[in-house]
Amino acid sequence: MTVTTEARGATLTTELSPELSRGIDQVESLLAGRTFAVLTGAGVSTDSGIPDYRGEGAPKRTPMTFQQFLADDRYRKRYWAGSHLGYRRFAAAHPNAGHRALAALEAAGAANGVITQNVDGLHKQAGSRRVVDLHGSMDRVVCLVCGQIFAREAITARIDSANPWLDAEGAVEIAPDGDAIVTDVDAFVVPDCTVCGGHLKPDVVFFGEFIPAEKYREASALVRGADALVIAGSSLVVNSGIRLLEEARRKRLPIVIVNRGETKGDSRATVKLDGGTTETLVELAHRLA
Repeated sequence: MTVTTEARGATLTTELSPELSRGIDQVESLLAGRTFAVLTGAGVSTDSGIPDYRGEGAPKRTPMTFQQFLADDRYRKRYWAGSHLGYRRFAAAHPNAGHRALAALEAAGAANGVITQNVDGLHKQAGSRRVVDLHGSMDRVVCLVCGQIFAREAITARIDSANPWLDAEGAVEIAPDGDAIVTDVDAFVVPDCTVCGGHLKPDVVFFGEFIPAEKYREASALVRGADALVIAGSSLVVNSGIRLLEEARRKRLPIVIVNRGETKGDSRATVKLDGGTTETLVELAHRLA
């Protein structure tokens, strides 16, 4: 079976393996007539040019923790310098055919919404209407003291103005959270809150930080209101994904996992498809939407 998709602006024709084709047949039979919730991870955005955390070839990273960010001014300089450089390329990414397939499934009433572990905002750009950004979104910045929210572009302009020496156009390796590696950060001027002078941070969940309770409740409500759960592009290493999978399992919902390689939830899946999310989601949307 061949599937034609778009990835990174190019039209691609993918030959699905017989095993994956049979798996998609199973999923079609399983989901037909059911409304399902969707949980997505970094693997859904790789065809938009955003690398994932744990896929083949992904660099080993030691992400900054929330505790480090709070405790040390140099950590904040390092984070903001890297985040500023990485965000330029990160923000230039566009939704791929997998994102658009999920929007089409929602528009057709097959999916009741998308819960995403990604912070890139691409599901909303693709047209998905009910999106739970479980880990936040990089296009917002929050003050940790007074709670004021700022548009990321406004903070980007302030960083450019205060740090004219920073080569924002240089070649930068980015990560799924829009970060980049910067070593010389001593001269970097970190923006502060224009309301109270407090520390600013992108409105995303750091390692060592809890997901806001209201966000998890929104995600849980989507799972509880569904007849099945589809997990796409997540290795389910992060605890939030496993918790939602367990909610679905306790409710005895069919669980479909689409991912290249193993995940921590494979043994609990009704069907596991080992394949790319873009071509698989496009084919499922073709059949179900």
